[in-house]
This record gives sequence, C-alpha cells and structure tokens, in this order.
Amino acid sequence: MAMRGWLRRKKTSVKDRMSHSSEPIRVREISERLSDNLAELNAIFTLTPDLVIRTFACQHIEGMVTLVYLNGLVDKNSINNNVLRPLLSHPEGEKSSILDLLSVGKVSVVYDFRKVETEILLGSSLLFIEGRKEVLVIQTNGWPQRAIEDPQLEAALKGGHQGFVETDSMNIALIRRYIPNRELKIKEIWLGERGLTKLSIMYLADVANPEVLQELEDRLKMIKVDSILNASELEEYIEDNPYSLFPQFLTSERPDTVASHILQGKIAVVVDRSPSVLIGPATFVSFFQNVDDYGTRWPVATFIRLLRYLAFLIATFLPAIYIALISFNYEVIPLDLILSVGESREKVPFPPLLEAFIMELTLEMLRESGIRLPAPIGQTVGIVGGIVIGQAVVQAGIVSNIMVIVVAFTAISSFIIPNYDMASAVRLIRFLMMILAAMFGFVGIIVGLMALIGHLITLESLGVPYGSPLAPVRFGDWKDLFIRLPLWKMKERPLSAHTIEEERQGNNRPREDG
Repeated sequence: MAMRGWLRRKKTSVKDRMSHSSEPIRVREISERLSDNLAELNAIFTLTPDLVIRTFACQHIEGMVTLVYLNGLVDKNSINNNVLRPLLSHPEGEKSSILDLLSVGKVSVVYDFRKVETEILLGSSLLFIEGRKEVLVIQTNGWPQRAIEDPQLEAALKGGHQGFVETDSMNIALIRRYIPNRELKIKEIWLGERGLTKLSIMYLADVANPEVLQELEDRLKMIKVDSILNASELEEYIEDNPYSLFPQFLTSERPDTVASHILQGKIAVVVDRSPSVLIGPATFVSFFQNVDDYGTRWPVATFIRLLRYLAFLIATFLPAIYIALISFNYEVIPLDLILSVGESREKVPFPPLLEAFIMELTLEMLRESGIRLPAPIGQTVGIVGGIVIGQAVVQAGIVSNIMVIVVAFTAISSFIIPNYDMASAVRLIRFLMMILAAMFGFVGIIVGLMALIGHLITLESLGVPYGSPLAPVRFGDWKDLFIRLPLWKMKERPLSAHTIEEERQGNNRPREDG
C-alpha cells in the first residue's frame, strides 16, 4: 500500500511539473569556446562509456580540434585513414582548409546541440574547432551488419537469391540494381521521438499516382511514437482498417519482388533497421502472386496459382465443413462413407467442434515450436511431434482418424499460400468458421462466407479497393488474376494501382513461323 501511494504521488508530481512547464525547450547553440562545447557534450551524454572524445592540434588551425563519435557505430578505418591521418600528418607550409583535408564522401555543418546529439547517435563523427560556432558532421557510419543472404520467408526457384538486410542504404541499392532509372525517386521521412528511424519512400515519378503517394506521406507524418523498430510495426500505424484480420500492405524481403511492384506503379517504404520492405497499395489477389509466376511457363504458373486459391478455400473452410457434416448435415454423406466415419468416431467422447479445436491448437503449437527452435531441431520436432501425437490421440480415442486427415489437409493447404501474413489471417478465420459451423451447420458457413466477401469488398489499402479487380470489376486486370496469361499480353499496368502511365510494354508477341 505504501509503495502504491508513493508511485501515485510520483506520477502526480511528474504530471504537475509537465503541466506547469509551458516554456519551450531551449536549444543551445555551438559556442566558440571548445571547453564549453565539451562540457555540454559531457552533460548530454552521461553514463556513455562508448563515447569517444579526442582532442588534438591541427597544424593549419589556430587552437585545438576535438573529434567526437560513438564507438561501435562508426567505421574506424575511415576515421583513421580519412580523418585523423590527413589532419595530423599534413605537410607544413601547405595552406588548406579543413574540408580539403578530409577525404570522406559527405561533410555537412550543424550549429546547435540538438542536431549534434542526433548525428552522434546516428553514427556520424563530429569535428569541433576552437573559435568556430559550427560543427563539421563527417559521414563515417559503420555499425555492425550482416551480409546479403538468401531470403528466409520467400523462397524462389528461378528468382534472385539476394534478400534485404537491416541497413537501408544496402536495401535501396539492391532495388536500384533492378530499376536503374532516373524516374525512381526517394523521399526520406524521419520518425521517432526517442529513436529516430529513417523511412525511404521509393516510387516511379512518371508512373505512381501522386494522390496515393500524398496519402501515404500524410499518414506517415501523423505518426508520433518513440521509435519504429521494423516494417511490420509501421504497417499498423498506417493501414486503413486496423481491426481487420487481413494484411493491407505487402511485406517483402526480396528486392526483385519490390522492384516488380514499383514497376507496376505501387509505392515501397524502406525502413532502416528492418529486413523487410512495405509495398502499397495492396489488393487481395496480390498476396497469391509470387515472383516465380513470371519466371515459369504461363500454363504451369496458371496451374500453381489456381492451386493457391484452392488451398485458401481448403485452409479456411475444410474443418468447418467437416463439423457441419458430422453435427448437422450428415444426410448428405454417402452411406458407405458415413459408416466409416461413424466407426471412426465410435469411441471419441468429444463433440466435433471440441475435437477439431484440440487438433488445430495442437497443430498451431507444433508450428510455433518449430519456428522458435533452431532449424534442424525445429524440423525434427515438427515431423516427429506430428506423427507421434497424431497416432497417440487416435489410439487413445480422443480424436478420430478422419479428423486427423482433415487437419493434415488443412495444414498442407495453409503452407501453399505464399504470403506469411495472409496465411496467418487464414489460420484465425478458420477458427471463426468452425464456430459458425458448430452453431448453424452449412447455413453458418454460408453466412460466414458472405460476411467474409462483404468485408473484402469494403476494405481499402491507401484508399484503393482491396477486392480489385473483382470488386470493382476491372476485366483488364484479369490477365494476371486466376489465369496468368503470357507476359507479352500484359501490355498495361494494373488498373487497381491508378497509375499515371498505363502502358508498360509494346507489342512483344513472338513471331510465328510460316
């Protein structure tokens, strides 16, 4: 009780101090005296043992010079070779300015300590000069980063094997490799009150819709948050319907996938420190398209795409259909099959809904445990756990053989969906359909299907209809919907993107002999 009272008084006192402090925070400017600047730095960066402050004399400057940076966020080779060595070993008698001595790519100037603090935390090196009311910001960023690797979540057979990393400059370079065009523009936005995060909006200026671009910028600029840690976290702040189960932005870790969507007229958001890139506006059908669809013969790609849509229906409705057949509409089951089902469920003490829930939750646990464990162990746990548990629950009479088959088909179907976010939404919708089937049978499934279609029709992504090109109907986009026609037939960009320039290729039909 005493502790809670102390916390309550402390919160009240902090609130009172905040309400009475109406004066704006004063930004201190850079002083001509180097000692004052160093004192201000020590006051800002208290308990910061990785802050490096080195003061030395430069032969062409009267007074001392101080170099400041955070150890671990800079490239020490660049500091030693491009900053310290030119300043300390420049021959006497040559008259050169500081900027002429520094052999780095980018040097800028700041005049107040707020920008000084920001630049140090972002990995820049700062050069304080005695007698000057300015600070040189030297670009020496060199934080730890991993090498470019094969994407983990988006495997491709014929696509590239380069995935994004946690450094935005490298991610932008990967995208530029696929679109070496001057119309590829980048707008930078900084977000975060405590940890600044750089967002890079990438688009084709002569293709992307400026209204959609402006809508995205407005939503990003309205965000007030401590920090953005990854792209999926940013998605929740800018999506149209935050209560929908369906993802409203594509998230990709493949540069070829992002480049393909940018060429279609969509907009990509590269988030620094995140290995994924947001793409919008997104439609429902775009989550069933894969980069391999356009590197495979079109009949094969069409078959695989139809297989994905079938897998979506199976993963969503198969357990619900099983529950409806067993609980309400068993008269539609053929006689031989219903005898087999009845024999399988003879010793099962649970109703079909509880039986399905037991198996589905067991499957979800196995799936999550396989993800969290190291890859070799996770695969072993998933396979062995599924076999052992499936056989054990059937022998114990907890679930029926038919239920195990249904759950297995459902799991395999959910793995076929190429996008992880859409597959996760299907996993949750499946439980809702199971409950409706247990309550109302096939009538509940039909009502759930109608509600699902109505929700998809009303959903939007950056103001663009989510159900396009099915709702509203745009027959021009049906060339890349259920059936993937040959690439030379797709002369126009998707109408759902509302692009400025609709045509993307000429008449490239192969010449027929004879």
